[in-house]
Amino acid sequence: MPSFLSRLAVTGTAAALAAGLITPTTAQAAARPDDRAGTLRWAALGDSYTAGVIEATGDETAPLDGCARTVKSYPEIIRHDLGSLVDLRNVSCSGATTDSVYANAQSPLGRPLPPLGSDPDAPYPPVPPQIDAVDPAADVVTVGIGGNDLGFVEILKGCIELGATQLGQGTPCKDKYDASLPGRFAGLRAGYDSMLTALHAKAPSARVLTVGYPHLFPENAGLCQYGNLLQFGTFTTGDVDWARTAVVEPLNALIAQVTAAHGARFVDLYPASAGHSVCDADHWLDGVLTSIIPLKYAVVHPNADGQAHTAALVEDAVLAG
Repeated sequence: MPSFLSRLAVTGTAAALAAGLITPTTAQAAARPDDRAGTLRWAALGDSYTAGVIEATGDETAPLDGCARTVKSYPEIIRHDLGSLVDLRNVSCSGATTDSVYANAQSPLGRPLPPLGSDPDAPYPPVPPQIDAVDPAADVVTVGIGGNDLGFVEILKGCIELGATQLGQGTPCKDKYDASLPGRFAGLRAGYDSMLTALHAKAPSARVLTVGYPHLFPENAGLCQYGNLLQFGTFTTGDVDWARTAVVEPLNALIAQVTAAHGARFVDLYPASAGHSVCDADHWLDGVLTSIIPLKYAVVHPNADGQAHTAALVEDAVLAG
């Protein structure tokens, strides 16, 4: 049994015995804040899909450094769920790339996100590479990253603009970006490989878990209403299909492949989130906007429901042996 699971088992047994022997007041007094025996040391790294960012996932958590980590993001849900059983360092950051994780400082954008808005408190000072927060003795490191390496926001913006100029016809986004995808994916593969190599070197005893991306686009592109800003705005139907099959699904496949090559574990969000895309009635992601009145930006991110379902899958993986 891994060392951290042994600590958790001992902690859980002791807590169960204590519950029958001492009063709640005594138990609370006995649980000293500096008693860290049995805690799971976990570093949560990643981009905006980990950080939360949008208003639909609640208020921002401290420090208010422009990374826009929110109280209903999946790391913070798990922190609340596990309480003293976990020692979490959550340094996920909106806009992060693989390079932001293992190599270079990042200048956070805050929220709302460009191009649809800008944080009134921006610009923010650079934040250090996320790997700096990883304890060399960490038990678990989770990382959800990759979309920004591909330039997903650029593609999303381009699909909206091109779909508007074509009045919803054809596949103008595919026509513009398809030829660039092999190079984008090659860059992501190299970055992901370097990132995982660095994380294993920083915390050699840690289990590294990579977190994929959910079902952003529906299997049936006809569910998406042209011009609906609560969905994909002016994406054409053809480009919705293309973005699913040529961008998001290969993105998850690449992450899974590189993860396996490093002996790490891939937390696959895609199957469980089928039927919960931006355009589905029970949607776990919001579209361009979360709401029109009042105006709340989402720029295609998981909402509170999406973060909660991700939390359930990631928590199981974090606690697994």
